[in-house]
Amino acid sequence: MKKQDVILGRQVRAARALLNWSQQMLADEASLSITPITRLENEMVDSRGSTLVLVRQALERAGIEFVNEKNQVGVILTVAEEE
Repeated sequence: MKKQDVILGRQVRAARALLNWSQQMLADEASLSITPITRLENEMVDSRGSTLVLVRQALERAGIEFVNEKNQVGVILTVAEEE
């Protein structure tokens, strides 16, 4: 996994907040149980690469973009324009 592909627990929490998703909703969208979501967000252990990929893909499908630059870490939500 490349450095720019790594996501932090605080980014996942921020992304969920922007989407107004619970941990359970994210777990469902990522086809995971809630335990790896909780551990990832609390940065309790290094999450498996496969878990990070599933979480990242679920959040990106919902419009989240992860920012991992040298001095910037965050998330951006792209919303569909209303007609």
